[in-house]
Amino acid sequence: MPAGWPQALALLIAAQRLCELMLARRNTRRLMASGSVEHGAAHYPFIVLIHGAWLVALFALIPEDSAPDPWLLAIFLGLQAARIWVIVSLGGRWTTRIVTVPGRGPVRRGPYRFLRHPNYAIVALEIAILPLAFGAWKIALIFSLMNAGILWVRIRAEDAAWAVSSADGASNDENAAP
Repeated sequence: MPAGWPQALALLIAAQRLCELMLARRNTRRLMASGSVEHGAAHYPFIVLIHGAWLVALFALIPEDSAPDPWLLAIFLGLQAARIWVIVSLGGRWTTRIVTVPGRGPVRRGPYRFLRHPNYAIVALEIAILPLAFGAWKIALIFSLMNAGILWVRIRAEDAAWAVSSADGASNDENAAP
């Protein structure tokens, strides 16, 4: 395999994440314009910082001549398919922020039928698996621990937001349009 696999993958993932952020920003603006409410905004910059630093670590700290483990790389690619499933399942409600829609509960279709927070599970696996694919176990460990800490905060904030939304009469119409 040619030199620079870690750097090429880090750049591709950065481009993917930037596209996702543009979609998320568009969805968030539309949701907020329709009366939705954002929750837990204070911790959001830390999520961006951790994910950005993870990409920088992949790019800068993994030697250019590192060849990926094909099995771990295949798992990482499978996680990208799962990520798309999450985004498609949430449709116009997919965002990188915690946004509740008045009168609507959390989505319960797609992977949300099986897991309460599938996107967070996917991200946790990505953060561990990609560095491990290049033998960078220290990057995998450090960023997995940081991600676990911020997810502890985020999931609590999201669950609290949905509890308030449900108390306000939100329905769980899983097949309703976003």
